[in-house]
Amino acid sequence: MLAPIIAIPADIRHLDKADWHAAQTQYVNAAVKVAKVIPLIVPALEDGHDLDAVLDRVDGVLISGSASNVHPSLYGKVATEADGPFDPARDATSLPLIRKAIERGIPLLAICRGLQELNVALGGTLASEIQEQPGIWDHRKPPVDSRDEMYAIRQPVFVQEGSCIARHLGLAGEVQVNSLHRQAIAETAPRLQVEATAADGTIEAVSVIDAKGFAVGVQWHPEYWAETDSPSRALFEAFGEAVRAYAARR
Repeated sequence: MLAPIIAIPADIRHLDKADWHAAQTQYVNAAVKVAKVIPLIVPALEDGHDLDAVLDRVDGVLISGSASNVHPSLYGKVATEADGPFDPARDATSLPLIRKAIERGIPLLAICRGLQELNVALGGTLASEIQEQPGIWDHRKPPVDSRDEMYAIRQPVFVQEGSCIARHLGLAGEVQVNSLHRQAIAETAPRLQVEATAADGTIEAVSVIDAKGFAVGVQWHPEYWAETDSPSRALFEAFGEAVRAYAARR
């Protein structure tokens, strides 16, 4: 049986005086090595393209993290320089792709920026520079040189008993993760169920209410340690199983 294919929307990156459509290797590796699926990197086109043609050919969608942020105009806010950097081409690709994948029941896993895009795509809002809010911890990346140290698993989140995330991870209660972000969900989209939070109340995982299939988002980075960390592996394995089940039904 051929390995199923998933879509990963690209970021726009400016390198060597040219714009590139790119996806971070850590997401591709987790998809290939743990979920056992083949990623198709979807170009990010600001003017949009036929996303139904993409979804007709794939069995899952992975919305990755990124250094850029969702543009505030997409959730009714005025953008400031502090809210950036932005990637309008990615926004124009990811948000409709998320909505269409949910509508079709195509398995969807959204990570970090992806979770924030999921919330905005379904009508929610985001908060910027959350570390400046009273009582909120500093969730930003630590100032270290090593990526392994940067993505170290050291933040506790509290996963609700009986939630989709608990089922996929195989455990509930306190779970150690690697959550690195300066934006977070402010108003939760009506179709999203909060499934995990940090000790300061920051939303760290959601699922889509009444979804036809696998449709979850996490603020942390399970892709980075998916080969060695049990909860991270479990989430990608669950995504891969959902993708194969969808492929078998097609």
